[in-house]
Amino acid sequence: MTEHMNPYVPILVMIGVATALAVAGVVVSRFIGPHRYNKAKLSPYESGMEATPGAAGGGRVPIRYYLIAMTFIVFDIEIVFLYPWAIAYERLSLFGLVAILSFLALITVPFVYEWRRGGFDW
Repeated sequence: MTEHMNPYVPILVMIGVATALAVAGVVVSRFIGPHRYNKAKLSPYESGMEATPGAAGGGRVPIRYYLIAMTFIVFDIEIVFLYPWAIAYERLSLFGLVAILSFLALITVPFVYEWRRGGFDW
């Protein structure tokens, strides 16, 4: 009779390796990193300039920032939905194909809208 490994063991091993690498990186950098501190280096900004109390321009953030953020979110969500479909496309057959084609058609609408409005002209 063969023994079956718990399916969570590889995940726990990966978490352990990632934690060990992160801790090792911090510890090693503490010992071999440079230790030349001065007043400018210890200030909140390494440039030596004092921080301003508010955002430049009276605290307003350009709308372009939000448009770029929304573009990132739209296309990030697209990838999140496309990846599982690409993994299991054979088992989904025609239903999966129709579902993903309709999803791509719906995702194309904001893409074309932003393209026409000049959202990709950086």
